[in-house]
Amino acid sequence: MITAKKLLDVKRAPEHVDLITDGPTVRLVFLTDDIIRIRASFDGTFEEASYVLTMTAWDDHLDDFLKDERTRVTPIKPKVEERTKRYIFSTGTVNMSITKDPFGIEITDKEGNLLHKDLKEKSFAKDHLGRVYHYVEREIDDRYYGFGETSGSLDKHGRRVRMAPKDALGYDAESQNCLYKHIPFYIKLKGANRQAVGLFYHNLWQSEFDMGGEHSNYWHHYSYWTADGGDIDLFFINGPDLASVVKRYTDLTGKTVMPPKYSLGYLGSTMYYSELPEKCDDEIIGFIDKNFEEGIPVDGFQLSSGYTVGADGLRYFFTWNTKRFPDPAGFFARMKEKGVMVSPNIKPGILCTHPYYDEFKNGDAFIKTQDGSDTYVDRWWGGPGSFLDFTNEKGREIWKQMIVKNLTCHGTSSIWNDNCEYDLSDHLARVDGDGKPRPVGEVKAILPNLMSRMSHVAVAETTPNERPYVICRSGGPGIQRYAQTWAGDNPSQWKTLKYNIATILGMGLSGVANQGSDVGGFQGPSPEAELLVRWVQNGIFMPRFSIHSCNTNNTVTEPWMYEQYTGTIREAIQLRYQLVPYLYSLMYEAHDVGSPIMRPLVYEFQQDGTIDNEGVQFMFGPSIMVANVVEKGVNRHKVYLPEGSDWYDWSTRKRYKGGQEIELDVDMNSIPMFLRDNAIVPTTTGLFSIAKEEIEHLSLIITPRRDNTFTLYEDDGKTNEFKSGAYLKTHVELTAGDQTTLKFRKEGTYQSSIKEIVLEVINEEKGAFWVTINGNRIQQFLDRKKWADADTGWIYDATTSAVKIKYPNIIDDYEVVVSFEDFDLIGMTIEDEDD
Repeated sequence: MITAKKLLDVKRAPEHVDLITDGPTVRLVFLTDDIIRIRASFDGTFEEASYVLTMTAWDDHLDDFLKDERTRVTPIKPKVEERTKRYIFSTGTVNMSITKDPFGIEITDKEGNLLHKDLKEKSFAKDHLGRVYHYVEREIDDRYYGFGETSGSLDKHGRRVRMAPKDALGYDAESQNCLYKHIPFYIKLKGANRQAVGLFYHNLWQSEFDMGGEHSNYWHHYSYWTADGGDIDLFFINGPDLASVVKRYTDLTGKTVMPPKYSLGYLGSTMYYSELPEKCDDEIIGFIDKNFEEGIPVDGFQLSSGYTVGADGLRYFFTWNTKRFPDPAGFFARMKEKGVMVSPNIKPGILCTHPYYDEFKNGDAFIKTQDGSDTYVDRWWGGPGSFLDFTNEKGREIWKQMIVKNLTCHGTSSIWNDNCEYDLSDHLARVDGDGKPRPVGEVKAILPNLMSRMSHVAVAETTPNERPYVICRSGGPGIQRYAQTWAGDNPSQWKTLKYNIATILGMGLSGVANQGSDVGGFQGPSPEAELLVRWVQNGIFMPRFSIHSCNTNNTVTEPWMYEQYTGTIREAIQLRYQLVPYLYSLMYEAHDVGSPIMRPLVYEFQQDGTIDNEGVQFMFGPSIMVANVVEKGVNRHKVYLPEGSDWYDWSTRKRYKGGQEIELDVDMNSIPMFLRDNAIVPTTTGLFSIAKEEIEHLSLIITPRRDNTFTLYEDDGKTNEFKSGAYLKTHVELTAGDQTTLKFRKEGTYQSSIKEIVLEVINEEKGAFWVTINGNRIQQFLDRKKWADADTGWIYDATTSAVKIKYPNIIDDYEVVVSFEDFDLIGMTIEDEDD
C-alpha cells in the first residue's frame, strides 16, 4: 500500500501548487473561491483528457472536441501562510490547512467551521492491485446525498454505494446496488453546523463509496471512496447551502439541456405494441386515439425496440420490420399530425449477425481487444455482439449517418438511447480516446453521454433549427448536458413507487434535473388499480412522465386499464398540464443554473433537521410541496410541514403553521399538495396538446406572506432560437405587506402567446381594499359572472380565499398593488398621503 503520510516539499507554479509527499504528488488548483481541485497522482503525470468537465483552468486534450461546451477560467491565487506544522491556503470563502506530519488536508470556512478533513496517515492511498482510495473523517450526525442513481433512502449514511452500471431489470428499489448511472459525486451536510459541501471524484473507473458501513477502532469514524484505477481527482465544492453546491457542481459538469416543450407532456410507451406480429403502427395510432377519446392528453410516444426485429426475432438497430411498420415516414407523419413525437429506441451494441455489422467493423467503429488488434466481442442482447466506441471520431460519424439515414430522415427529432451501460467483461478492452488509446474501464461510464451527444448531432444535421429531445437510460457525470434520463427497468411494486422518489431526488442533487421513472413499473405483473393510481399521482410531478411497461402477465399498462379509475387518472394528468407554465420555467432554471426540479425538502429547508432523510415528500420547484400517498390502503395520511414557512393546502387553501406534523383524510382522488407561504406559481387552463396549442391564459397563484421572486420563462418551445434571445423572461417580484406589490419586469424578444392573466392572491383573513395596475385603480366586482365577463377587474373569491385580478396581458414592465389595509366600511375612505 502506497500512502501519503508526510509532506516533503511544496512547489508553487503560476496556476497550481504541488504537494510532494512520501506517496503521491498532490496537485492543488484553486478554480474559484469555492471550487478546489485536489488531485493525487501516483505516477506524477497529471494527464488531462476529460469528456466530463465544462469548466477547466488548464490545457486539455479534448479542448477542441468540447470547444462549444467548455469554459476556460483563470485560477485564483490563494493567500499562503507557512507555519511550523502546516501550510494554510486561503481563498475568499475557505481556508485549506495542509498538515506536514502526518500529512492531511482540512478545510474550514472563515469562521472556523470544519467542512472537510482527511483521515490522516490514510488519506490518499493505492493498493497492490492498483486501486486508489481516499479516506475522509466523518461524524455520526453527518448526512450524505446525491451519488447519482441509487436505491434506498435519501440519506446514504451507513450505506455502501457501488458504481458499476448494469442492465438491472427488475431491481430492488430499496436495497439494490449498481443501477444504470455512474456519477461519483455526493453532498455532505455537516450535522454540527448544517453546512453543505460537495465532493466530486473526477474518475470513471468502477468505484465504491463506503459512507460508514465500515469501522475500525484504530481510526476516527471515516468514509472512503475507492476506484479500480486512475488518479484520486477530487473537486471540493463549498456551499454552504445545498443549492450553491449543485450550482457549482453543474458549473463543472454542465447544465441541463433545454428540451422541447412537448417533452413535458404525457409520454405514452410500452414494449407491447411494438412486439405485435404486424401493423404495430396502426395499434399505436389507436392507442393515441384512445387517449384522446378518454380526454387524456398525450404529447409523445417512446417506441420500443420491437420495430427493429428481424426474421430471426433478433433486434437489428437501424433496420425496420416492415410487417410491423410498413411505412416509417408515414407513421411518423400520422403521429406528428396528432401532435405526438415518436422517440425510436436505439442501442450501442451490434450483434455479429447484424446486416450492418461489417460496415461498422470496416469503418473502425467498435471497441477493440486489449492489444488493439481486433474487434472486441462480448455478450449482448440476443447473442455475441460488438460495441460502438464513441471516443472514436470514425465510430461517431458512422453512428450519426445511421441515425440520419434510418431514423431522423423519417421525420423525428427525438432519439431514445437504451441499454448503454457498457457492462463489458473485459475492462481492459481498448477505446480510441480521440487519439489517446486507453482501457474502456477508464471511460465506459461516459460513453452513454457521447452516444446522446451524437443524437443531437444527427438531429441538427437533419433539421438544424429543431430542438432535439434525447432520452438515455445510462450516463456519467454531465449526462444532463445531452439527455433526459429515467430510473431504468423498475418492477411494478409498491416499494418501487416509494423508493424511486428518493432515487430521482438524488439524481437532481447530482446535477440531473430532467429525470423520471417508469410510471406503473416496467417489469413484473401489471400494477393493481390502487398502485397505478398512486403512481400516476406521483408521476405527474416527474420531469419525465411516462407510463411504460413490459408486463410479465401478457397485459399492457394504460391510463384507462381500470375503468373505475380512469377519471381519477385523467384528472391527475390534467393537473400536470395545468402546471406546464411552472414546470417549463423550472426546466429553464435547471438549464440556466442547474437547480433540480423535484427537490428534497432539505434542499429548501436546510436548517430543519427533522427532514434530513425525508425522501417521499418533496418540493416541486421552490413553491409547491408534494406529499403523496405511496402505501396501500391508506385513508389517513401524515404530512410533515417543514419549519421556516407556513403552508397552504392546495385544495382547501387552509393555512398551517410550519414545523409540525398534520394528519389528513385521503381517498383515491387525493394528491396532497401544499403551497409555501411566499409561493408564485404560474398555471394555465384547458391545455390539451403542448405540441399543437399555444398557452393564451395564465394564472399566477400567489401566497403573499413573505417576499419572493420567480421567473416565468417562455419561448417557442420547439427551436433553438431561444439561444439567440428569442425568449421572454418575466421576472416577478413579490413584496409582502398591507400593500402587497407585484412587479413584472420583462426580458427578451419573444412575443408571448398569453392574452389574459389572472392573479390569485391568497389571503384567508380578508379581502382587498383596492387594486391598482400601474397606479390606476381597477374595478371591483361582487358578482362572479360580471367579473368573468369583464376584461379587467378584481373580485374576492371566498371559496379559494383569493383576490382574483384579471387583465389583458401587458407587453411592457408593470406593477400591480393589492391593498389589504384596514378601511372604514361606513366611509370607505383612505387618507391622502400628502396631508
